[in-house]
Amino acid sequence: MLTIARITIGEAARRRILWVLVGLAVAAVSLTTWGTDRLAGMIRDTGQGEAEIKVVVSQVLIFIAFQFTFVLAMTAAFLGAPAIASDLESGVAQALLARPIRRSSYLLGRWLGLVVVVVGYAVASALLAILAVSWVSDYTPPSIVVPVAYLAFQAIVLLTLAVLLSTRLAPIAGGAVCVVAYGVAWMAGVLGDIGTALGATGVAALGEVSRILLPTDGLWRGVVYGLEPASVIESVGQGIGRANPFFAADPPSLAFVAWSAAWVVLVLLAATALLRRREL
Repeated sequence: MLTIARITIGEAARRRILWVLVGLAVAAVSLTTWGTDRLAGMIRDTGQGEAEIKVVVSQVLIFIAFQFTFVLAMTAAFLGAPAIASDLESGVAQALLARPIRRSSYLLGRWLGLVVVVVGYAVASALLAILAVSWVSDYTPPSIVVPVAYLAFQAIVLLTLAVLLSTRLAPIAGGAVCVVAYGVAWMAGVLGDIGTALGATGVAALGEVSRILLPTDGLWRGVVYGLEPASVIESVGQGIGRANPFFAADPPSLAFVAWSAAWVVLVLLAATALLRRREL
């Protein structure tokens, strides 16, 4: 399994799409740093204090993180969807599995190698953005570890879904389903929060069910919570502000985090079962 993981990491490092994504991340961080520096300077020129800068910069960071989650979804789709499907189509899987290699070890090795790549990309990009913005604005989120950890967890969930789809679908189809599923889960989560704020139990249940089926939106709330200053949480309160997809009054519960980890394990077990039943 570890050998397959090392081979997978090497293959990902040689793919141009990964380096294109790295270049785009560096360009986005550079543009964000420049924009944040200008915004902080304009606020200080108007005579407003550091409290206003914290609010503005925190919202900029949250919006950047939101855009980056879609980049992570695309990264997971581009890397995870072909992980098994391409090997099956090209005959590489047949050659590997003809040796004394269990299908479960092969799949888990592919998954583990891609997790290292995707999590490394997510952590490095997120830390670079947070530290660069902090350098030019003097605002550091209440926690750096929390939002970065939830971003990385999101990436693992999406990658696991992509690997599952890769056992049955062609790479393009699997990647498309993965990205669409992420978007639908996010929209269902927003509708659920609106339902919660307005007391519409049926709509609120939609958000809860979507987070059970695909935990990405619930993990996104952890990213938001980690980037917000305490003043924003106190000012928005518990009312209609909960309907804002860029606000989180509370972090994800420990029960939800535990379910998200269990979801990854269950999906990996399902992917292994599907691959075992697949004719090579």
